[in-house]
Amino acid sequence: MTSKESTALTVAQLARKMRNLLEIQIGECWVEGEISNLRKQSSGHQYFTIKDEKAQLSCAFFKGRASRSKIDLKDGMKVRLFAEVSLYEQRGSLQLIVIKAEPTGLGELQARFEELKAKLNQEGLFAQERKKTIPSFPSTIAVVTSPTGAAIQDMINVLQRRAPWVRVMIFPVRVQGQGAEVEIARAIRQLSEPEKYGHPRPDTIIIGRGGGSLEDLWNFNEEVVARAIAACPIPLISAVGHEIDFTISDFTADLRAPTPSAAAELAVPDGDALKSRLSQLKSALGRRAEGLLDRSERELDRLYGPGMERAVSRALQERELRLSELEARQERASADVISEHRQHLSTLKLRLKANHPEQLQQRRLERLSRLEERLAMASRHQLHRAEQSLKQASSLLKTLGPEQTLARGFSITFDENGKVIRDAETLSEGQKLRTKMHHGEVESRVDSKKS
Repeated sequence: MTSKESTALTVAQLARKMRNLLEIQIGECWVEGEISNLRKQSSGHQYFTIKDEKAQLSCAFFKGRASRSKIDLKDGMKVRLFAEVSLYEQRGSLQLIVIKAEPTGLGELQARFEELKAKLNQEGLFAQERKKTIPSFPSTIAVVTSPTGAAIQDMINVLQRRAPWVRVMIFPVRVQGQGAEVEIARAIRQLSEPEKYGHPRPDTIIIGRGGGSLEDLWNFNEEVVARAIAACPIPLISAVGHEIDFTISDFTADLRAPTPSAAAELAVPDGDALKSRLSQLKSALGRRAEGLLDRSERELDRLYGPGMERAVSRALQERELRLSELEARQERASADVISEHRQHLSTLKLRLKANHPEQLQQRRLERLSRLEERLAMASRHQLHRAEQSLKQASSLLKTLGPEQTLARGFSITFDENGKVIRDAETLSEGQKLRTKMHHGEVESRVDSKKS
């Protein structure tokens, strides 16, 4: 009997090996089937079986993830599960630890996701070498997200807590629904060349939204958004959904954050940690300076004896004064920076107040009133000119018209059709005529005519 044949595993050891093998070789995966034997515990955990016509597997959906699920599981429901394959060692039974559950019908979306992912990956849009480094100390950060969602509030809270000196630019867009991807891509393109659109140039851009189903997050899987991110020259962080959610934007961005709050933390340093670090460095520098001074003093005592004590004391005093001066300069510089940021914040508040919708509406109403006054004045002037022109034409008509000629003793003769008679040859005997004089008319008949 060989040593290998004589070595026996305990049941627990074998179960552990089987569990490790399953978790390493298969790990997390998607599986689709029908729910049966669903048991919802008072603790919030859910246990059920997922099956198809050929096989079935036990599933455990623990409270933490089940409470965030977008669907209410029921017996007979067709679902897609994202789960970790594992082994329950105490019973030796295979089970799926469910991470996420979705209703079926998302297969087409998943196929589109995989197709676009493969296409863009082949083009090199996911390549690590094209990704830009996120700045460690940004002064301006642009956030592209919904202005009404919880994600923006979470990010603003984190940014203000960690780095209150950083200016935050909010670019409001829709993050869900038809056409939202166009708004997201347009915002990224405008931030790519902000001077063209009158915006400050951000050091970092964050795009994202809170969690949701695959359909809710789909706008961040559209090609137009992915290509806008790839073309953006400014470092960009993608923060879409929860930690288990992945979108095309995450792969294309320079950095993927598991949540919007995490994106804010990755975008700026921790101000408290920086202060603590500066304090530590200051203390270390002071200790090192004191140590150098002590060693120098001892060396001087050794070399020159007590006679140099006064000179050494003066030198130490000079260094202490210099150190105090440097500390004072550092404190003044810090105060100046804080004052500058406060002044900048005050300026932003004034600009925000000046551009408030009520102020803009008031200025536009005032401009409309001025335009109405100018229009009324121009109309009155035009009417006056037309009235003067009409009077001149009327006077000229009276001067040159037939009434003045008739007043001088002349008359006008018409035939029975009202046509003016200019030549006697056109008349015939017996033809009726009508003669208009200055006062009244006379009717006559042609007896004879002379040329």
